[in-house]
Amino acid sequence: MMLGDDIQIIGDWFIIHFIENPGMAFGMEFGGEYGKLALSLFRIVAVTGIGYVLFTLPKTAPKGLKICGALVFAGALGNIIDSAFYGIIFNESVNQLATFMPEEGGYAPFLHGWVVDMFYFPLLNGTFPEWFPFWGGEDFLFFRPVFNVADASISVGISLIFIFQKRFFRKEVDEMEENTNTIASSESE
Repeated sequence: MMLGDDIQIIGDWFIIHFIENPGMAFGMEFGGEYGKLALSLFRIVAVTGIGYVLFTLPKTAPKGLKICGALVFAGALGNIIDSAFYGIIFNESVNQLATFMPEEGGYAPFLHGWVVDMFYFPLLNGTFPEWFPFWGGEDFLFFRPVFNVADASISVGISLIFIFQKRFFRKEVDEMEENTNTIASSESE
């Protein structure tokens, strides 16, 4: 595949689109070279914390919570590995096909590389009606971000934790309600 070529998998709404993301999720950047280093170090600390929590969860913790935590952990670790080593082992691919292990070295030092994103789902493309406030008459594209498997893993894991939080954390909620009821009954006596 040459740079800039898209591979349409299913019609116009599932496309493989190669892009190198220099920053955070959805292409947001954080303060240049030092911002990239700070972001990479923050990612390492966060993944270490997530890993610690996962490995110290009690055996009685819900299996779904463990799976969701593992999805977030694996996705974050994948993005760290990509940004840590991609710039070292490839040269820049701006207007050219990147070379693996170039003689002149990579395009970025350790922890300063870009993350490769490739999945693109432009689900709905259209124009806002003229009467629509602020954006009337402007084109829109629903679900514009290009992402990778690691991003999807993080998003799915976090989304499922939010959706099933009452089930995953039921024991803590039940204990809090029991403590509240105990305090309320002792105060009424």
